[in-house]
Amino acid sequence: MRRIGIIGVGEIGRAIVDGLRAGGGDAPEVFLSPRGARTAAELSERYGSVLVCPDNQAVVDRSDIVIIAVRGQDRHEALGGLRVAADKIVINVMSGVGNGDLRRTLDTGAPLVRAIPLPAIRERRAVTVTYPSHPVVDGLFEDLGGALPVADETAFNVLSAVTGTLTAHYSYLATLTSWVAGHGIAPADADGYVRGLFQGVGRALDDRSRSLSRIAADHETPNGNNERVRTTWFTAANAEALTRALDDLLLHLEGPAAE
Repeated sequence: MRRIGIIGVGEIGRAIVDGLRAGGGDAPEVFLSPRGARTAAELSERYGSVLVCPDNQAVVDRSDIVIIAVRGQDRHEALGGLRVAADKIVINVMSGVGNGDLRRTLDTGAPLVRAIPLPAIRERRAVTVTYPSHPVVDGLFEDLGGALPVADETAFNVLSAVTGTLTAHYSYLATLTSWVAGHGIAPADADGYVRGLFQGVGRALDDRSRSLSRIAADHETPNGNNERVRTTWFTAANAEALTRALDDLLLHLEGPAAE
């Protein structure tokens, strides 16, 4: 079992550690950087094979696979001066930071792989996009819910842009909850109902025999409530605004740091 190091222990770093431990059996040793000290200490206390290192160089030295999960704007401060041997494997999960930029920062000949792990990786339920394909990295993410290797960095950035819609989805649900509570329903009841409603609907996504458009149509009655909201709120202009937002994000992801 390969030893895994994580530099930058935020939400995604925590989710990866939880996912590695979720399978039971022999879990790999995990070495965490002191960045995100509170989260790192909590994970170390919870899991016996998870250790917090004194600095980032110690994480690199002790690991076979090094996951870089710091914020992109912090990469030069966090990674400058690190010595990464060519026999390591580096997984770059920094949004908008391409492997060319990371290789210049680390000045290493080690293989670099970009990845988009999502929070649901903690439950081994999220497919992780990777580029370029690497057997060790793809195998790691297959065990954590699935790997989707893509052919080039353009495809990687397109899928990365789509992940930028996650909090918009949660904000949509929060708006629905506020609307319900604003009409006299107890806030806790409003919250519980909206959560249950969309958890139930979300399970339909497991049916891969139907397209997303087909699933939408199957949940809609002609002249019914769902059709009324879709046609009066999610208009062509609304869809175009979403497309523009994604196009703008894609341009940002393909900026200088992605080179």
